[in-house]
Amino acid sequence: MGVLKLEDLPYYTYDDYKNWEGNEWELIYGQAYCMSPAPMIKHQNISSKISWELQNLFINCDKCQVLMPIDWKISEDTVVQPDNSVICHEPQNEAYITKAPKIIFEILSKSTAKKDKGLKFNLYEREGVAYYIIVDPTEEIAKVYELKDGRYIKVCDASDEKVTFDIKECNNTMSFDFAKIW
Repeated sequence: MGVLKLEDLPYYTYDDYKNWEGNEWELIYGQAYCMSPAPMIKHQNISSKISWELQNLFINCDKCQVLMPIDWKISEDTVVQPDNSVICHEPQNEAYITKAPKIIFEILSKSTAKKDKGLKFNLYEREGVAYYIIVDPTEEIAKVYELKDGRYIKVCDASDEKVTFDIKECNNTMSFDFAKIW
């Protein structure tokens, strides 16, 4: 029995991904990540409240859309599904988005926390997501990061604070109230 090499691991592309059963998968750098079991009730409740709050903030902006999990096809070997996102561009098709969202919220769970804090943090930073918010439902705290000069800078840990997002496409700053998501 030899040593396992990286080239011995399965490598998948979008063509493989789109044929997988269900929607509980992400594909990052050719590696498959299962997202099951389905998110727990608290996770879904927080995600719903985030969406509601974002919908209210962007109601008068005709350039941006608030999305629940949708495929973001970054490349042929990388497709992720952020829990909540805001895009400020017109999608090229109905199946997935291809440009970086302005804002992404990821809600931690035991099965996704390591990926959300490490792999996705670095991926979103590299892809130019303006704001990345990591929500910890257990601690009822959200770590808010803003992209500055190509690197994420921590803005704050929010639990009951309002945090302002500067969205140029809307010619406005948006004040997100984290007290409303718990």
